[in-house]
Amino acid sequence: MSPRGVATPDVRERLFAAAERIVERDGPGALTSRAVTTEAGCAKGLLHTHFAGLDAFVAELCLDRFARAATQARALAGLTGQGTVAGNLDSVVLALLDAAGPALSSLAMSRAASAQQVREALKGGAPGFTAIEEAITAYLAAEQRLGRVAETVDPGTVALAVVGTAHHLLMTGGPGALDPQPAMTHLVAMLVAGRGLSAEQREG
Repeated sequence: MSPRGVATPDVRERLFAAAERIVERDGPGALTSRAVTTEAGCAKGLLHTHFAGLDAFVAELCLDRFARAATQARALAGLTGQGTVAGNLDSVVLALLDAAGPALSSLAMSRAASAQQVREALKGGAPGFTAIEEAITAYLAAEQRLGRVAETVDPGTVALAVVGTAHHLLMTGGPGALDPQPAMTHLVAMLVAGRGLSAEQREG
């Protein structure tokens, strides 16, 4: 058995996936330690064996999902020159705004201890919105060098707009809210097509 507070990858992901299903199906208010272990088909005390309580579990879940999106954003570099630029960016956005994403973020923000742990981890260098923004900027710059993104488009501004909007939707979404993905897909398409701010416009 792993030491208290250290979860083996398979148990960690099993519990995380169970929590996502609960939040997506029943809302953040239904998330309890017992609900998670019951949903996961695990022993009732397993969550507290591997995490230092429900607040720590929620924080780690959000950080894990942010890290996944950051990993996907970094993988954009390998897609340079392939597919469509908007389609490649959409894959990163969808990783952030999956079915349970807004609800999970809302859950974390509603738990002061969880929110604090997330903020401290991100401040300490855990992959999150900054890493995603940097990866998108680098990707767009590479596509621009290939002529697949107009010279009038400022990669950094587009990345900020995409990540900032996704962050807003994550923090304000939740059960019953409209699906944010269509709006994000439309925004990405507009920005990549050059209908966002250019570097000159931003400085002016």
